[in-house]
Order: sequence, then C-alpha cells, then structure tokens
Amino acid sequence: MSDAPSAGRFDGRVHVLPARVYYEDTDFTGVVYHANYLRFFERGRSDFLRVAGVHHSELLAGAEPLGFAVNEMHLEFLKAARIDDALLVKTTFETTKGPRIFIGQQLERGGEILVKAKVTVCCISLTGRPRKPPAMLLERLKPFLGGSTSSF
Repeated sequence: MSDAPSAGRFDGRVHVLPARVYYEDTDFTGVVYHANYLRFFERGRSDFLRVAGVHHSELLAGAEPLGFAVNEMHLEFLKAARIDDALLVKTTFETTKGPRIFIGQQLERGGEILVKAKVTVCCISLTGRPRKPPAMLLERLKPFLGGSTSSF
C-alpha cells in the first residue's frame, strides 16, 4: 500500500477529490472561511492534472518552462461547509482557447452542492507572459475536455 495521499479519481470527465474540513479551514464559529474555499478548488484543479498525467514539475522542466495563473474566477456560495464535513471537490476542464483553459468546479457535501466555481486559468511563461499550452498538455487533457458548456 502506498503512503501517497489520494489524488482523487475520474468519474467520466469529472475529477472527484475527497476532502475534509479541518479546524484551520474555519472561522471561530466552525464555518469554512470564505477565502478557504479557493484552497479546496485549487487542490481539485491540481489533482485533476495529476491524475490526467500532467505534472507541474514536468511543465517547469520543459524546453519552455510553463506554469498556470488564475485570471478569472466566479464563485457562487449556496451553503456553508462546517468543521469535520466530508466533502467532494468536483472539477471538469471544459475547453481551451489560446493560452486559456476554462474549468467548472463544485464543492459538495452528501450530494448537496455548497459552492460552484467557474475558473479561467492561463498558461504562462516564468516571466508571466501568456503561452499556448504545449502539445503534451493538450494531448493529455483531450479525453477530458467537453465543449463550451459545463458538466455541472
């Protein structure tokens, strides 16, 4: 058995990452602090790539080192997550356009949607300039890309 933490799994095109709400995620009332939802979504996007075979270290070690920057995010808070909740972070990579990747995400508890996110990330060089995603990245994402509509 591996000691590596779970990076989640795919259910069709949707990446599903189990998460737990810890004390550090909450405010003094035991409710997740609004900015900490971004952490859950970041982990969902990162582990989506990991399970799809895309590793940040590989992108950084390429001929033209690349990373990602979030350049747009829209959140819809529907219900609060609380300390000790078992959550699922669901992530779909919808489409790409030039250097941008469009992503849909939601955070669920027991099948109930708590927070929805629409995220646009941009591939960037180490100097911060937008760059088209490399062929390797596009090839590995191809089975998971939808169209212009969200799976959620």
